[in-house]
Amino acid sequence: MPDFKSKKTSSGIELKKFYGKKLPGEYPFTSGIYPNMYLDRLWTMRQYAGFSSALKSNERYHYLLGQGVSGLSVAFDLPTQTGYDSDDELSLGEVGKVGVPICTLEDMRILLNNIPLDKVSISMTINSTAIVLLAFLIVVAEENNISVSQLRGTVQNDILKEYIARGTYIYPPKFSMKLVTDIFEFCNKEMPLWNTISISGYHIREAGSDAVQELAFTFSNAISYLDEAQQRKLDISSITKRISFFFNSHNYFFEEVCKFRAARKIWSNIIKNRYGISDKKSQLCRFHTQTAGSSLQAQQIENNIVRTTMQATAAILGGTQSLHTNSKDEALSLPTENSAKLALRTQQILAYETGLSDVVDPLAGSYYVESLTSQIEKETLALIKKIDEFGGAIPAIENNFQQNEISNSAFEYQKEIENKDKIIIGLNKFTDTNDSDVETQKIDQLAIDDQLTRLKKFKKNRNKKNVIHNLNALKKGLDDDSNLLPLIIDCVRNHCTLGEICSVMKEVHGEHI
Repeated sequence: MPDFKSKKTSSGIELKKFYGKKLPGEYPFTSGIYPNMYLDRLWTMRQYAGFSSALKSNERYHYLLGQGVSGLSVAFDLPTQTGYDSDDELSLGEVGKVGVPICTLEDMRILLNNIPLDKVSISMTINSTAIVLLAFLIVVAEENNISVSQLRGTVQNDILKEYIARGTYIYPPKFSMKLVTDIFEFCNKEMPLWNTISISGYHIREAGSDAVQELAFTFSNAISYLDEAQQRKLDISSITKRISFFFNSHNYFFEEVCKFRAARKIWSNIIKNRYGISDKKSQLCRFHTQTAGSSLQAQQIENNIVRTTMQATAAILGGTQSLHTNSKDEALSLPTENSAKLALRTQQILAYETGLSDVVDPLAGSYYVESLTSQIEKETLALIKKIDEFGGAIPAIENNFQQNEISNSAFEYQKEIENKDKIIIGLNKFTDTNDSDVETQKIDQLAIDDQLTRLKKFKKNRNKKNVIHNLNALKKGLDDDSNLLPLIIDCVRNHCTLGEICSVMKEVHGEHI
């Protein structure tokens, strides 16, 4: 750890590293998981991107890396998220619309072409099909002579929040949980730098939860994953070191700062007291933050820059390890290149011009902040206890507990907006009837046509006997307790598609309705 070098204000006033009482980097980590936080290293600046085709997305990634992004975050289209190839009839109209279509090894090769996988951290927002997309990445790394042990990044792999908030599940919960823990087991042995799950409160918040529900439902899901790993007799002390979280940063500034501070304390106590793990690294609540997409407004979209800036500031003051700032036009479409660059520049200005990173947890010790942090912790723990009384997150999901809580919260929030008890500028106050037209990102139909043409050629030119052999081997592995990732990697090496692999698993384990 490098020695601390004191910072000075613009007036030359020398600053201390920290002004609170409980030191950062020490249990329960309320003020930060590292002693020097951003004084040693700034948060990872990610920009979430993926659209039209693997080629178009690759071009955007190279552009973002050239602009100073330090980690890539891949958005997949809906067919990829739900296990369908681009040429499936159920994919019609959805290919490349909300992310990049990846259904073959060739697609992944194009997506990651000339990306230094041993140097750039890759985050993949994928859940139901996470095990297949991870297999694609592993094979592409092999083809580039990069050891899987060198790969750094995250696969979201958080299926429980899909049942709660998003809906892109495929299989019944029991089999889905096996896929999650197969990734835990494989990566724990083979990919020591890889985060095996990013447990997401973000989508829970986007579905309408409040801040307390976001934390409580996220941590209850995390408890279920660890309990499942314990039942598989996996070393959860080791697994917890590669768990990360994904949180939302919403509009109510101080509540968001305090939510992040409380999250670290809650998680460290869960690991220490519920699981009896004293290893400091296992107790760390490492998290990525994204500004709130649901807070963006189609009216007066320039106002979204201000919203995003304040939300990003809350995440930084709250001590995030990684951050994505939404683009101003995302209430209308996928972001244009210019708006994505402006969103990145927002992070860079906050990092280099404002002094936000010069002191660790600069709000520590504030009567308001400390009290609000404690209250959020208390209410979160009470809600986790309610879920425990159901028997855990999965039984609670089966009883629609989390879903109903989120629905009620979303209803109350919307009612406050409609009654003007909650003011949204440009929407229910200070409106402007002369909103100017905005240039939006256009999905390139030619790129989608090219995707379908390449897929047809890919399927025609492969060794069909190898495809059938490997799909049969996968089907056989589904009948026992084998870890499925090595079998899926073999399928990918032999040019099986995402849809074919998922179809075999659906054939054996069915679909969740």
